[in-house]
Parts: sequence; C-alpha cells; structure tokens
Amino acid sequence: MTHWEEIHFLPDVARAIALLNRAGFCVIVVSNQRCVATGLIPAGALESMHQRMCEELAAKGARIDGVYYCPHDKYPPCSCRKPAPGMLLEAARAHSIDLTASWMIGDSDIDVEAGRNAGCRTARVLRNGETATRNSDVFGSSLVEAVLQLLKWNEMPTFPR
Repeated sequence: MTHWEEIHFLPDVARAIALLNRAGFCVIVVSNQRCVATGLIPAGALESMHQRMCEELAAKGARIDGVYYCPHDKYPPCSCRKPAPGMLLEAARAHSIDLTASWMIGDSDIDVEAGRNAGCRTARVLRNGETATRNSDVFGSSLVEAVLQLLKWNEMPTFPR
C-alpha cells in the first residue's frame, strides 16, 4: 500500500478487534512493508497511514495498541521481516506481552510461521475458500470467525454485537 485510497478494511474487522479488546488482549499490527525499502513510499507517509487506520478503527470501537512494520527488502534477510519474529519480540518488550500466552492472527503461511517463531499460538484467516497448508491452532474464513475460534480456545466469553 502506498496511498490511503488503497486501504480497504475487510468486513467486520472493527468488530473482531473490539472482541479482542473486550477480552483483554493487546492488539498489535505487524506488517512487512518493503515498499519503504524500494522507495515507493517514505516511512513517514506509511506511518501517517497507520495512524489514520488506527483512528478510523478507534472511531468504530476497535483499539490498536501498536503498529510495527519491517521496512526492509527481502534480501539481505533481517530479523524483523516475517517470518522472522523480530517485530513480535519488539512489541512484546514494549508492551510487556507474554508471547506464550499470545496469538498471532494472519492470512498467510508466513504470518503463521512468524507467530510460531515467536512462541505464539496461531490463528489463520483463510482467503476465498483457501484451505490451510500449515498447521495453525485455529482457522477461520474471516477475521471475526478466527477471533471467535481463539476466544473459544481460550475459554473466554464472547460479546454480542
């Protein structure tokens, strides 16, 4: 993403994040953003888009506690680009998060691998009828479904809309 207009929230994203907020989870976004390394967008502009994303979600009752991104290209490898756990480890230090009691939710095998590499449980959002190719603790056809599955796994209460 290099322009705000390219950002589209998936259906029920705010609801899923709000469910996590109410259950007491710290919600952190981690993202590979090689567009910074390739010069497609300056880091400051990307950070402004992240801030706007957080504000728009907050207006819908969904709090993001932190956003971390890897600005590096794929090569040479770095410690923060998923599937490396660097961003998750940094977030854990900054927010006093116990990664062994945490969940990494993502829509790719790389996200699942990053979560496993950090010691997290994992939830995989399947895209367009896709079937999982890696072992994740829970799966869902949407973010809300994956969140409901992980809340059930944790035996936490869910809340109505």
